[in-house]
Amino acid sequence: MQRENEINALITRARKQLQEIKSEYDKSLLEQKISDLLKVDIKNFCENLRSTLDYLAHTVRETHCPNANARTRFYFPIFQNNQSYTSQMSNWYSGLDTAAPALYQYLESIQPYQQGFEWLGKFNKLNNENKHGNLVEQTRHEEVKKITAHSNSSGSEVSWNPSSVRFGDGIHIHSVPVDPSTQMPVPSGAQTITKTIWVDFKFVGIGESAISLLETSLAGIESIVSEVKKHV
Repeated sequence: MQRENEINALITRARKQLQEIKSEYDKSLLEQKISDLLKVDIKNFCENLRSTLDYLAHTVRETHCPNANARTRFYFPIFQNNQSYTSQMSNWYSGLDTAAPALYQYLESIQPYQQGFEWLGKFNKLNNENKHGNLVEQTRHEEVKKITAHSNSSGSEVSWNPSSVRFGDGIHIHSVPVDPSTQMPVPSGAQTITKTIWVDFKFVGIGESAISLLETSLAGIESIVSEVKKHV
């Protein structure tokens, strides 16, 4: 019960931290840089989530692996291939495959090499690099998400996503020709062009949107906790 309370407390704290991090990100997007204090906040957030997983790991071992070597240092299983999973699980969680086969199979199903769980490997890399090296740097990333052509005469608008639309020869928007080389309407007083630019920060070396990865990690780890609790 004590460990369950600690796990719940860590999840609650991580939720609050994420809201604070999002607020700081909004400021950083305007300032166009990530502060060292925000990097520390991200590091602490990741450490709390990692602790949640490792507390969960202790519960699994205590419940289902009574013959496991007490002197063996172990962690929540996160491996990059099935061979590593099978080999290390027999060392860290001796007998789990026979004592609780459904749990063993579930843990194998959420490994980073499984489709849909790549995020767990990225989270693990982020957490490890923040813990053992410099705080992970982030780069500002801009992407034009929408272009809108507003007709100055009729007031009508036409919008498109430049990443999913490719114009060829002979295309007109509000009777204004589109230049295929620029993928934009030829400058004209007949219409006003606006661009909606999406700005984000990506973790260097991971290539993932920072906020997206943090949100996915929190939701994913909450789901893992909920599922593992069914087996312990």
